[in-house]
Amino acid sequence: MYLGIDLGTSEVKVLLLASDGSVVGTAGTPFTVSRPKPRWSEQNPLDWWNGTRAALFALRDKFPQEFAQIRGIGLSGQMHGAVLLDSEDRVLRPAILWNDMRSDKECDELTERASELHRIAGNLAMPGFTAPKLLWVQHNEPDIFNRTACVLLPKDYLRLHLTGTKVSDPSDAAGTLWLDVARRDWSDELLAACNMTRAQMPALAEGSEPSGTLLPALARELGLPDGVVVAAGGGDNAASAVGIGATEPGDGFLSLGTSGVLCVVGDRFRPNPSSAVHAFCHAIPDRWHQMSVVLSAASCLRWVCKLTSTDEPTLLAEIAALDPASLEIAPLFLPYLSGERTPHNDPYAQGVFFGMTHATDRALLGYAVLEGVTLALTDGLDALQAAGTEVHALSLLGGGARSKYWGQLLADALNTRTRTHGGGETGAALGAARLGWLAAGGDPAVVLAKPPVKDEFIPNAERHAILRQRLKGFRELYQHVRPLFDPARPRLA
Repeated sequence: MYLGIDLGTSEVKVLLLASDGSVVGTAGTPFTVSRPKPRWSEQNPLDWWNGTRAALFALRDKFPQEFAQIRGIGLSGQMHGAVLLDSEDRVLRPAILWNDMRSDKECDELTERASELHRIAGNLAMPGFTAPKLLWVQHNEPDIFNRTACVLLPKDYLRLHLTGTKVSDPSDAAGTLWLDVARRDWSDELLAACNMTRAQMPALAEGSEPSGTLLPALARELGLPDGVVVAAGGGDNAASAVGIGATEPGDGFLSLGTSGVLCVVGDRFRPNPSSAVHAFCHAIPDRWHQMSVVLSAASCLRWVCKLTSTDEPTLLAEIAALDPASLEIAPLFLPYLSGERTPHNDPYAQGVFFGMTHATDRALLGYAVLEGVTLALTDGLDALQAAGTEVHALSLLGGGARSKYWGQLLADALNTRTRTHGGGETGAALGAARLGWLAAGGDPAVVLAKPPVKDEFIPNAERHAILRQRLKGFRELYQHVRPLFDPARPRLA
């Protein structure tokens, strides 16, 4: 048996994988996000560990015999978060998360300090990344910055509790802006631009390689033998790609989680920062991937359900019952509830409904939200294609992948076949378990097999043409309202 641990923003999920490739079971613990100030997003790292422990014991209690056979563990997690530790490994402050927008000025500062940033890191400096966060801490919390002995990414903080080791992997480290992404090693130049050194970074190992073994006391507590290997693991998107077997050039997936990610695998480093496209390392050796990212995806659906006092199944059923003709007069929705990355790199962007009338009901608002996220992802695909990326089919992952209606809408808008796989909603946790399997000696040809297709959605040419027109209005709307997002603009009293 092999265990995958996926530390998300809203939940930590643990997954038990058998050596025949079947998922035995899962367990999870939910989290909340603290927003002490506008545009801030934080979590307490100790909550992650306590939640992980609770999920592990719940999984053990449900499957005691299978759990006792675990021989390898893999890790996946939300990227970019900054966990600051002192010299005795004590957490110095709440972790600043990937969707925290406070460090926009520090992004400009980093770009000025590091003239080779785009060439080395392959990405624009954006507030969500780790490096600008540390500049912000230096400017605003200098005592904490001076006491920072090590910076860990979220999943790597869990590893510290599991193994006692400080290790990361290239796929997650690529999201810090401190990694030389082509060389898959820390860049002393980029670290120096943040007044930091390699000594404050964890060691690096490829995602499928061992990073340590489970601490003996913890192994005994969980009822596991000594020597259970823990893989280096990967960032959530790279692990999701491993989970659905996206390991060869041209393989792609679309993840509909809290954020939305469109990812395509390649065999070399292909940066294209001018369009806010991300170029990261994969979680397996000799592979990279390009990504477009929207910061709010399935979280928009949860938000509109809360706003209209309903749940997702009810709202999705109401949307599916809409007359197709009414969809063309539905409001437009900009899904920028947490700012936006691809293609705008606009931390100040906000959500907007446009075009509501007395005829606009809950179902049309819900459709507008699904369509708005879909059009934002289409913006991202256009940016990838402008960089020369070719995509023939996309696997759907994350909570949003459970909706067949949304799957067809994506196929129509992207003009690309989309497909779901059995267990697609467990993509990152499954990928983490597969990485644990590889670290324990698994055969890549067996471990990395693509799961069978569950549903496939074929683009509808007529709907694609309509949605391209809607995309035109979507883009025009953003350009019109963008000046209103400017924080320097005078506000009404």
